[in-house]
Amino acid sequence: MDSVTQLTPEIQQRVQELRNLLQKASYDYYVLDAPTIDDAVYDRLYRELQTLETQYPELITPDSPTQRVGERPASQFTSIKHNVPLYSLENAFGNDDLATWEQRWKKAAPDVTDYDYVCELKIDGNALALTYENGILVRGATRGDGITGEEITQNVKAIRSIPLRLNLENPPELIEIRGEAFLSLDTFEQINRDREKAGDSLFANPRNATAGTLRQLDSRIVAQRQLDFFAYTLHFSGELKTQWEALELLKQMGFRVNPERQCCANLQAVQEYCDRWSLDRTQLRYMTDGVVIKINSLALQERLGFTQKFPRWAIALKYPAEEVPTILENISVNVGRTGAITPVAELKPVQLAGTTVSRATLHNRDRIAELDCRIGDTVIIRKAGEIIPEVLRVLTELRPAGAQPYEMPSHCPECGELVIKPEDEAVTRCINASCPAILRGALTHWASRDALDINGVGEKLVAQLVDSNLVQSVGDLYELSIDQLLTLERMGKKSAEKIVAAIQHSKAQPWSRVLFGLGIRHIGSVNAQTLTQTFPKVELLAQATPEQIEAVPGFGSEIAQSVYEWFQNHSNQELIDRLRQAGVQLEGEAAPVAQVETAISGKTFVITGTLPTLKRDEAQALIQQAGGKVSDSVSKKTDYLVAGEKAGSKLDKAQSLGISVLSEADLLALIQSESLS
Repeated sequence: MDSVTQLTPEIQQRVQELRNLLQKASYDYYVLDAPTIDDAVYDRLYRELQTLETQYPELITPDSPTQRVGERPASQFTSIKHNVPLYSLENAFGNDDLATWEQRWKKAAPDVTDYDYVCELKIDGNALALTYENGILVRGATRGDGITGEEITQNVKAIRSIPLRLNLENPPELIEIRGEAFLSLDTFEQINRDREKAGDSLFANPRNATAGTLRQLDSRIVAQRQLDFFAYTLHFSGELKTQWEALELLKQMGFRVNPERQCCANLQAVQEYCDRWSLDRTQLRYMTDGVVIKINSLALQERLGFTQKFPRWAIALKYPAEEVPTILENISVNVGRTGAITPVAELKPVQLAGTTVSRATLHNRDRIAELDCRIGDTVIIRKAGEIIPEVLRVLTELRPAGAQPYEMPSHCPECGELVIKPEDEAVTRCINASCPAILRGALTHWASRDALDINGVGEKLVAQLVDSNLVQSVGDLYELSIDQLLTLERMGKKSAEKIVAAIQHSKAQPWSRVLFGLGIRHIGSVNAQTLTQTFPKVELLAQATPEQIEAVPGFGSEIAQSVYEWFQNHSNQELIDRLRQAGVQLEGEAAPVAQVETAISGKTFVITGTLPTLKRDEAQALIQQAGGKVSDSVSKKTDYLVAGEKAGSKLDKAQSLGISVLSEADLLALIQSESLS
């Protein structure tokens, strides 16, 4: 189609038809588990819609299937724009910060002398926005980036503490409720006990379990997990004078409101409340990581308004990371899919941040040497939102007599082969390609959600396949038969048929997912997408020189050399041939030419650390939609580093290279800036 073809009603109708077809297909596939069109047909329709939207960007809408992250929708959830943005809160880390905040808002409203505050515990869960029309729940959505979220209405309805109908005789025509979904500690512990019995991986903490539950495709699972909900604010056209009245109205409507809230007459009372709960929170049966302080007067809230980032009338006091002492009973090692050998501290079980912790990462040989940790030591561990707790320091004054420095194993604990430590790395590695641990990791990675997304092929099945010698490489997966699977313990015919079908279905996954699934060092899902746009066929990438790969925006010499060496390896070449013979997708489409130049068109971004509101894939999608590029590593070609909490070595490298460092708010402001002419 000619790029200058005039937009006609027929084209507009076709775009809408394509969206309807694709959205229905996604619903049938993800919700009903009953596909109605073949993958090849879906892909053709998707490409047609993508082409039309590229030629007519004015037709792009937030709910278009093309606006989801990745080349296929990750789930059935629809992206929706919030009626009222869900702003994040400015953080305070002590009484001095609270005093500074109070001085700031008073400076903006110097005539105000009569005020008070409402303090509410900051629940460590997942924010939800609930919409009621004429008293009936019509929509539930995740927070997302604060501007757009995902509709999860059916899952929200499965949370019993959320009323389906408001307890009001004359409910407002439209009202939106905000609150936090969470899991009680008792429920969380029971879920993990059940998962352990079933041989499933355990959830790291209640917040992660809540997030995973809300994204379940089957609302029956949500109901089984017994999520809870505290409401904390509302938006409607009615008249209220204070935040406290709003909380009381929420109770009247039938919501649970946190019973530990308190109205405080001044900042001193706020500080006393915060100090008390910094200790008493350990007695709660749910997780809280701070206190939210709001000016009580809604009129004053409206007058103070918002900065670009936060409301001026509220702040969140964050409690410091919890640290506890325990005994280092042993040091074990895990072997990852790249052969990396990671030491793990085996600890005397201790309560930390609401969960029982018995293991913590020690990262690598250098970290052990830096800590000088020895078996029998008393160590301090912490967990400030990380999935895996870490050893912070050693109390050497309590070291038992005769404790010896730890030495990393000289041989792989899985295969017995000698391990190596490259001079330029802190990581010790097993380089035996036949190592069972490396093979298990490679197969699990290949079948993972962001790679080939093979339903049913998880860690437990992979271990069985490797231990039984049914699979010795990724290529063997595509030759598995139902009869072979039936030889495995507890494998029924129906399950075997589903697994074989899922493996065959994965052949249609796009080339970018295949490249990511190969597990090449330094190639994450972002770099894989970038590479496949530049090298749309595997042959082109396999024949590329390091210089040609390094010429791709965002790629440095280390990544380029890693990709080049992977394709030079004879075993890997054989694997590509086997995948080609199996019918796996090894080619795609070159990157489309951007039609609209923006302030970040062609700029290369790297994202590191934990952003306040955006998930990393959400930030990536926003950048790419605005014409930018995202890389996994910092190099001289990087234009911006988007840095969140715990940015680490990438931030240090960016600063040493003089690269501009952006916060999440800076990124959003840059994306929202006017298009360049």
